[in-house]
Amino acid sequence: MSYAIIGFGKLGQALAKAFARKGLEVSVATTRDPQSFAAEAAAIGPTIIPEKLTEALTADIVFLAVRFESHQDVAKALPTWKGKTIVDVTNAYGVPPEELGGQPSSKAIAQAFTGARLVKGFNHLVAGVLDQDPAIQGGRRVVFLASDDEDAAAEIGTLAENLGFSPIKLGGLSEGGLLVQARGNSWGPLIFKDLVKFD
Repeated sequence: MSYAIIGFGKLGQALAKAFARKGLEVSVATTRDPQSFAAEAAAIGPTIIPEKLTEALTADIVFLAVRFESHQDVAKALPTWKGKTIVDVTNAYGVPPEELGGQPSSKAIAQAFTGARLVKGFNHLVAGVLDQDPAIQGGRRVVFLASDDEDAAAEIGTLAENLGFSPIKLGGLSEGGLLVQARGNSWGPLIFKDLVKFD
């Protein structure tokens, strides 16, 4: 299984650190030349590989850690996304619901990434919290996952556990997914909730 993070701002770098902590290789890419952020990638660890966007998108699992408004640009980079799983880490705060056809933002993203399986996840924590080791006093930091594809949710749940998190599945994008999505100028009730699960 191969992994990529698209977007290398604070959120993308926080995700990269999660992979680096476990020694897992992950490609990182933006629309910029990879040399422009190679030093930041190297500072995180040797398993963080800066690549061109088209190279990174060969990965099986792609974390979309760009501004919501930029997702269309990433979606256009491949003619089809069949066989790939997209983890939607975006937040559409400030985007009027009517611009999304009244549907959850992840549904709009799923439509843009034709053929992909989409999981909403890792988006409810601010970068400064996601940046931290998820092991806390014998517990593990919670990440919420929502998807209309149960197999994809299970796949990302396993990855979340491998990264040291405790995944909690919320169900479909139109049900539990709304708990972790922005709607216009309001946030879902689970956004910013930093929870720890003790087994």
